Amino acid sequence: MSYLRQCRYCAPGQEWLVPRNIVQRTGTNIRRYRVAAMSGPLDGIRVLDLSRVLAGPWCAQLLADLGAEVIKVERPGAGDDTRHWGPPWLKDRDGRDTSESAYFLSANRGKQSITVDISNSEGQHLIRDLAVESDVFIENFKVGGLAAKGLAADDLLALNPRLIYLSITGFGQNGPLAAQPGYDYLIQAMGGLMSITGVEDGAPGAGPQRVGVAISDLTTGLYGAAGILSALYHREQSGRGQHIDLALLDTQVGWLANQAMNYFVSGKVPVRTGAQHPNLAPYQPFVASDQPIIIAVGNDGQFQQLCRCIERPEFIEDERFLTNPLRVQNRAALEQALQAEICKHPAAYWLEILPARGVPCCRINTIQQAFGEPQIQHRQMHIKLDHPLSGEVDAVANPLNLSATPIRYDKAPPQLGQDTDAVLRGVLGYSDDMIRELRERSVV
Repeated sequence: MSYLRQCRYCAPGQEWLVPRNIVQRTGTNIRRYRVAAMSGPLDGIRVLDLSRVLAGPWCAQLLADLGAEVIKVERPGAGDDTRHWGPPWLKDRDGRDTSESAYFLSANRGKQSITVDISNSEGQHLIRDLAVESDVFIENFKVGGLAAKGLAADDLLALNPRLIYLSITGFGQNGPLAAQPGYDYLIQAMGGLMSITGVEDGAPGAGPQRVGVAISDLTTGLYGAAGILSALYHREQSGRGQHIDLALLDTQVGWLANQAMNYFVSGKVPVRTGAQHPNLAPYQPFVASDQPIIIAVGNDGQFQQLCRCIERPEFIEDERFLTNPLRVQNRAALEQALQAEICKHPAAYWLEILPARGVPCCRINTIQQAFGEPQIQHRQMHIKLDHPLSGEVDAVANPLNLSATPIRYDKAPPQLGQDTDAVLRGVLGYSDDMIRELRERSVV
């Protein structure tokens, strides 16, 4: 993969490096190029994905959304662990449960599934052959797990020096915990996230809580994709691939963001503040006459508008509430004063009046209600993909909106091993007889 430069001219005979299969050249002495249609910005990039569960598959799904060819390698007869993480299960056309779990469907669209027994020497040889024909290799085995099979980064980079090899582990390739397995729940706890998530001490229901999705896995997948794209760009400059060592714990600590800086700057350990923001006020839920709403004031101007909307303009001049630092300092008094006014009207009243005056406000949606939001519907975040078992399967869209190379959703999450024959024929040139022999020996 390489990139079309913006320069319009080059010397006679000079060749430009451009993305594979997307550019046609016209003219003679003056080289003019026009870009043909692409399926995505990563068209021409092949990803060999040996990862399971969530962090690695999430990374690979993002690359697939961006147009990369992703070949997911799974265990024969079993597949990715998350294929068995149900219920719920996808329903077939007759409303019966299939073997496709919702969890697996969430992180594996756009991929081809092949089954290979990598404990078998022939299976290991097959993976090496595929790695030679690939641009990116993703794995999340325990440290050293692939080295014993001849599939470590050094092994594959020796065969394909241009390969980008991403290793995702719980704790990294080195350090005292490197050999330990890592799971999102452990990482949320060890990395400090749970200590700042949940009801504050002294209040009913106090205690640390995990985030409602596997946030450490998901953000690790996003960092993994960023690392791969950076390494691909570096390869265009140097011609060399590289090994990316990515750990769930490093990722979790890396995005503690303002809470980490609060600790570094103040020397005070951040604590749980429940539904309130540690640095802003008012930035929290309030209970209207019928249900709670969120009011998120980010500056003094918004606070002044809030005071006018609740018909308490005197709060604007109250010395306790003049600035955000003062409001944070006097948070309890502020909350009591505002709550006394918010409870006088139903949520619908505040949802109409506050945003109209520039005060951020919303209700607390269930997931069903979220997908019913007109804005989310307008942004087409709910998509449907054709599926051989159910006819179609619902999915959440990728939030990236690229003007020149929009994301396309051409393939639902694959059934186990459905693309084995096609990949072995198309990528490695295997004959039907060769594939049949591999099946007979349980290699694939």
